[in-house]
Amino acid sequence: MIKIAMLGRSEGNGHPYSWSAIFNGYDERLMAQCPFPVIPEYLGKQDKETLQIEGARVTHIWAEDKEEAQRIAATSLIENVVDRITDVIGKVDAAIIGMDVGEKHLEMARPFLEEGIPLFIDKPLTDNPEHLKEFIKYYQQGKPFMSCSSMRYSKELNELKRNIAEFGEIPLVVAYTPKSWAKYGIHALEAAAVIAGKGIRSVQNIGVPGKETVILKYPDDRKVILNVYQYATTPIQVTIVGTDKTVTVASEDAFYSFKTTLLKFVELVKTGKSPIPYQETVEFSKVIIAGAISLNEGSREVALEEIA
Repeated sequence: MIKIAMLGRSEGNGHPYSWSAIFNGYDERLMAQCPFPVIPEYLGKQDKETLQIEGARVTHIWAEDKEEAQRIAATSLIENVVDRITDVIGKVDAAIIGMDVGEKHLEMARPFLEEGIPLFIDKPLTDNPEHLKEFIKYYQQGKPFMSCSSMRYSKELNELKRNIAEFGEIPLVVAYTPKSWAKYGIHALEAAAVIAGKGIRSVQNIGVPGKETVILKYPDDRKVILNVYQYATTPIQVTIVGTDKTVTVASEDAFYSFKTTLLKFVELVKTGKSPIPYQETVEFSKVIIAGAISLNEGSREVALEEIA
C-alpha cells in the first residue's frame, strides 16, 4: 500500500476533501457538510466499487488550520493528523500539496524534494520566476515530482483531440475559466493546450484584474486566447476554431479529470518518472508568470524567453 500525505488547504479549494476521498472513500454524512457542495455532488454520482484508487491511500494530513485538517480527516477517512508539515517525512511514501497558492509551493515542497519523496504539487507550480528557477534545478537533479492542471486529462477535450483531423487547420483556440489568472489561468491554458500543444512564443494580457484576456502566440502565427473572469460560474470551456469545423466544448466531468491526474501521480510514485515532460511544466509556468507581468506593464507583449 502506497502511503500518501495530503498537505495544505487554501481558500476556495476543496481538493484535500475530494482527492483524499478518491483514494480512501469517505463518510457520506460528513462530506455533505463540507464547504464545497459540488464535491459530494460529483462523488455521489460515482460507483462506490470503482471510486477509490487501488493500492494507495492518504494516511496523513497537515493543514495550517489543524481543526480543518481534523474535519477533512474525519470526512475522507484519514487516520493521522500532524502538527507540522515535516512530521509526515519517514511515515509516508509520497505527498500531495493540495493547495493552489503558487507562491507558497516552493517552501512547502522543499523538504520533500530534498528527501527525494515523490510529490504532486497542485496547479500552478509557481507564479514566482525565482521559485521557478529552483524548481528547474530540482527537475534537473531528477527529483520525482509533477504539477499540472487536471484539464490536461479532460475526457471531453481528449475525445475531440482523437478526431482532430476533422477540424482541418486550427489557427485559433479560445478557452474560458472562472476565478483568477494566478490560480485558474493554468486550467484555461492546459485545457487549450490539449489541442494547441506547447511551443508558445509570447504572452499578452489585455484585460484588467478580475477580467483578464490573455493572448498566446505561437511561432507559426497560431493563437490561443485565454479568458479568466473572476465572478463567472460556468464550467471551463474551449472553442476550437478550424478551417473545416468549429466546436465549443465544456469540461464537466471533474471526477474523471481528477482521478486520472491522481492515477498519473501514482504512476510517478511507482516508477520515479513524471508522466509530464518537465520542460512542458516549466513552459506553462512561464506563461502564468508572463501573463502577470504583461498586465502589470500595461499589456506589454512578453516573450517567454525573457523569463529565465
